[in-house]
Amino acid sequence: MSVDHYENFPVASILIPATLRPAIHAVYAFARSADDIADEGNLPTSVRLEKLQAYRNALGKIQQASTNHGDFGSPALNHVFTPLAKTIQQFNLPISAFQDLLTAFESDVRFTPFANRDALIAYCRFSANPVGLLMLHIYQAVSEENIVFSNHICTALQLVNFWQDIAIDLNKNRIYLPQDSLQKRNIDVQSQARQKITLEWIGLMQEQIEFTRTMMLAGAPLTKNLRGRLAWEMRMIIQGGLRTLEKIENVHYDVFNQRPVLNKPDWAIIAWRALTHS
Repeated sequence: MSVDHYENFPVASILIPATLRPAIHAVYAFARSADDIADEGNLPTSVRLEKLQAYRNALGKIQQASTNHGDFGSPALNHVFTPLAKTIQQFNLPISAFQDLLTAFESDVRFTPFANRDALIAYCRFSANPVGLLMLHIYQAVSEENIVFSNHICTALQLVNFWQDIAIDLNKNRIYLPQDSLQKRNIDVQSQARQKITLEWIGLMQEQIEFTRTMMLAGAPLTKNLRGRLAWEMRMIIQGGLRTLEKIENVHYDVFNQRPVLNKPDWAIIAWRALTHS
């Protein structure tokens, strides 16, 4: 389910036909490198936004078909956008999906807390759902129904990542939990991180995890609309997300001191569930 730090990307595994892997890697390289611009290092906000704007400009060149020889202005941009341009053309990928991802990364640079769950889900519409749409295009499985299912899965995976990484995000001065839910329970996340887990925190996390699990399962029928190894890959992704939610529950929601991670026994469980759950 996850590779490096861009964790909600279904990176091309051995389950994916070899003919599709270069395309998936090209899309992943775009998302990972743009995410790095938004999150990594000590660059000032203005420089991060300038670099993300360069990505928008490169997408514009692809859209206008004005770059035919990989000349996107710098070696770093060429490294990302030359294979991406080929992939976009080969699979007729929507440029708007890449632009939406950049909108999410720009939002991260200018981060402000989410007032409520609706605002958080709206963010996922840019940060996660475009990935699923791009994969459907590469898999040649685009339909209105599949897009709805994919959006459920991608949003759920994004939320799983948020709940798993609460402590990591807190160190970046980011809190992805809905502010109204925190205020309802009178929870200050910084204070909660320094003390014993409270009943209020447990109640809050139970609510978030149940919502996330329900959304993931709402998207699960997508696996019945995919074929062969692609369906198996999607079942693994779904079960990986569900297993991570279980791991959060197993540490009694103390994600501050015990970040839930998937290990070899977990992957055995995931594989078994992917095999036995239709």
